[in-house]
Amino acid sequence: MVCCVIAVVDDEESVRKAVVRLLQSAGHSAQGFASGSEFLQSCLGDKPDCLMLDLQMPGLSGTEVQRALNRAGAHLPVIVMTANDAPGAREECMREGAVAYLSKPVDVLVLLDAVDVAVGVRKSIDG
Repeated sequence: MVCCVIAVVDDEESVRKAVVRLLQSAGHSAQGFASGSEFLQSCLGDKPDCLMLDLQMPGLSGTEVQRALNRAGAHLPVIVMTANDAPGAREECMREGAVAYLSKPVDVLVLLDAVDVAVGVRKSIDG
């Protein structure tokens, strides 16, 4: 497994910390962000290799973060995680460019497989 830098955006602190710990235990560098706006402000310099993004958050939703990244031309593989799988949400996220859409609670192996796919997408983008 290739080590990569992963940003985890989730307003729920326990989920955010658990995902960051899981990714770190799998050999990745992971950093948590409590909101979409906090992430967008921090990623202006170094972009992560992958973004794990909660869909339902106060302030900017996950979809709004995806749209902001797309408008900025930031080709960043996004893995959406959600506990509220609303009708049409998966389709909308995939249309905005998500590489995976996971329902919480997320299975550990499914999450790590999604990261591997996202890292592969990032490598193909970077050439």
